Amino acid sequence: MCPRGRKLISGDGGLLERAHLPCHVLLIESDAGLILIDTGMGMADLSLPSRLPASFRKPNGVVMDPALTAVEQINALGFSPTDVAHIVVTHLDLDHAGGLSDFPKATVHLHAREHEAAMTRRSFLERHRYLPSQWAHPVNWQTHDPVGEQWNGFAGARMIDAIGDALLLIPLHGHTHGHCGIAIEGPNGWLLHAGDAYFHHTEVCGGTKPRGLMAYQRMIAMDNAQRLANQARLRALRGVDVFCSHDHNELARLQAH
Repeated sequence: MCPRGRKLISGDGGLLERAHLPCHVLLIESDAGLILIDTGMGMADLSLPSRLPASFRKPNGVVMDPALTAVEQINALGFSPTDVAHIVVTHLDLDHAGGLSDFPKATVHLHAREHEAAMTRRSFLERHRYLPSQWAHPVNWQTHDPVGEQWNGFAGARMIDAIGDALLLIPLHGHTHGHCGIAIEGPNGWLLHAGDAYFHHTEVCGGTKPRGLMAYQRMIAMDNAQRLANQARLRALRGVDVFCSHDHNELARLQAH
């Protein structure tokens, strides 16, 4: 997504320049098959642009390039979409769940509160952030309740039985009612995909925060106080590599690893 207003969104550049907001997904090779963390926007979103509301697509400057989709990047790695056995979503906002239809054989894991919020769409904001067309195909949903254990100060961490204890669902509610982070234990320690718990690295690392991006997050949060409380806990984390969905600096850093 490349909206204008880079100064207010990224904290640098000019007001008329375009910012760069990726939809940061993660592909994991595991004994349980390929696991995809979030999907970003999918092929159907790009081939049928009307599926994405113009009120989202145009102001956000969505780049309609199929090569950027998760499914095409997975194909380029020599895998097949059918190799993706599990998708774990941080939440079901339209820029995170559009690729679900590209992996119809995958089991889709998410917090039970997020599934309920997306299926009922009770509020004005939820009717605009969740698009039922993105899961109009048959979906093998697997919801997970909030019962779990402590993980680095976060309550309710939940292992997904079909995947194993190297991947945990971490409740980080606030942005949406059932928003979660995904913690993955890899060969170099723990990663935490924090989804939209924050949008810019300065929110957890310190520094001057882009004013426009901060205002936008407040505006679309379902529980802003809880969102900010979770950010405070993320700042206190030690020994975990934390990243969010939409910070191009974090994406570049991890891609260079």
